[in-house]
Amino acid sequence: MWKRWIAPRVALLLATLFSLAGCTLLPPPDAAIAWPQALQRLLPTDVLLLGERHDAPEHQALQRLTVEWLAQRGQLAALVLEMADAGHSTRSLGAQASEAQVQSALGWNDALWPWHNYGPVVMAAVRAGVPVLGGNLPRPQLHSAQADTRLDTLLTPAALERQRQAVREGHCGLLPEAKLPGMARVQVARDESLARTATAARQPAKVVLLVAGAAHVQRSLGVPVHLPPTLISKVVIAHTGQADSAMEKEADWWHATPALPPDDACEQLRQLWQTPPAR
Repeated sequence: MWKRWIAPRVALLLATLFSLAGCTLLPPPDAAIAWPQALQRLLPTDVLLLGERHDAPEHQALQRLTVEWLAQRGQLAALVLEMADAGHSTRSLGAQASEAQVQSALGWNDALWPWHNYGPVVMAAVRAGVPVLGGNLPRPQLHSAQADTRLDTLLTPAALERQRQAVREGHCGLLPEAKLPGMARVQVARDESLARTATAARQPAKVVLLVAGAAHVQRSLGVPVHLPPTLISKVVIAHTGQADSAMEKEADWWHATPALPPDDACEQLRQLWQTPPAR
């Protein structure tokens, strides 16, 4: 999923050291159960982590439905987004704020995160009077995160190697091997930032909804690793494509959506970079 997303934006991604993650996952345990009923089964929880494939419109539709369902019941404490940096929020805005005001408050980058995809999710929370919080690592900190070896200790050795492999595959083997440890640290730092934001937004008897790429919400690898042990969390991953049994324990619920058209993003990326894969 990185590959499909990264090709048309690689120049901007490299400029900001910004990388994305995704994965191919299992089908839901009971496809006959509709999402609202599955959501109700997952409650109560302090944090609900909802992983997506960034270029799948059905996944953003699922997010909006989740926001509306929780908000209508007075159960939504906050919406935390990978798509905006930590420190940005809509707390100072009213429920009738304009979309332009919301984008400004969140420091929204439409080149990376098309507003037409995520705007309906964000505005559903705003209109319900629920704060929307940026949770991603602020860009000025991306460079320093690459050299922060402390981040290597936050994952198990096996999980850290998986993180590096995800970065390798996500960049289609084009990223020099020497850069993999630093880029993996950026991913860990982003997960830590998301976890910190979600923890701070916690409210009794309510749910903090965190929306991020699928890899960011995996139990053994992503945000859940960095949440306090006293905090209850549930993980939902929306997916397309074929099942991967190795991912079975990474989420509490798998939400299947239609497969997307095939797209050889790696070939596009190689043509864009005009360089052979790293050896």
